[in-house]
Amino acid sequence: MHRRIITAALALGLTGAAPAPPPQRIVSLNTCSDQYVLALADPGQIAALSPYGHDPELSAAVAKARHFRALKRPAEEVLAIGPDLLIGFPNGAGGVVGAPPGQWRTLGLASADSFTSIRQQVRQVAAAVGHPRRGEALIRAMERDLATLPKARRGGIAAYYQRRGYMTGTGTLVDELMRRAGLVNLASKLGKPALAQVPLEQMIAARPDFLIVESGSEKVVDQGTEMLHHPVLRSIPRIRVPQAWTVCGGPAYVQAARSIIAQTDAAGKGRAQPKAAPRR
Repeated sequence: MHRRIITAALALGLTGAAPAPPPQRIVSLNTCSDQYVLALADPGQIAALSPYGHDPELSAAVAKARHFRALKRPAEEVLAIGPDLLIGFPNGAGGVVGAPPGQWRTLGLASADSFTSIRQQVRQVAAAVGHPRRGEALIRAMERDLATLPKARRGGIAAYYQRRGYMTGTGTLVDELMRRAGLVNLASKLGKPALAQVPLEQMIAARPDFLIVESGSEKVVDQGTEMLHHPVLRSIPRIRVPQAWTVCGGPAYVQAARSIIAQTDAAGKGRAQPKAAPRR
């Protein structure tokens, strides 16, 4: 009995201290952390979002974000706000990119490259903002939605092709979304890294079944977007996905997966069966 009392007393000494109160002045320093903060923090906890928080091309949560302040001069404004939590991209030295000099409580979030990473980051942010149960609820909702997505009826080889001929490769969030939709990433067939510039001639020779492009790329605004409209690419069905859904991890992952599956099935109707491998 005496030993049990001592053990309980020791445990109380280690864990009985009152937890730190939830932060009340949270500042997010990039659009990826914006999405987590908006989903998991109370509105009254959010002091400011990133400079691109109101940009619909980069923020998947822009409808919510517009109700909050977006930073214009981050370093100066952070000093004025005096946040009790800064969330952003890790700077490798225990802080976050964009934080001004000083002692800050920070949470660094690297770019999510999978749904597993998204789950981890939801839990990290939920704990940091003081709402761990809210984080678990969000994870359960995303898992449920992903489990009920329709099974892709058609497969094929797809290339996520961007302005100036850049193609997204394996080991990325986009690559995982392709696989979830039953597609094979052309980058894996060509042995390309996470991001590689693929000449138009090589893309034509590979002849993918689908091109995945960013929504809004239908307009030619410069030489970088002009190549996406080359006549030889016009016959390849396109799957259009907002950049804001794929540039970051977060709740928009489900929307991206659902959209890619639906568009793949719609584009594949009436087409011949997809090729087993691209032509060299």
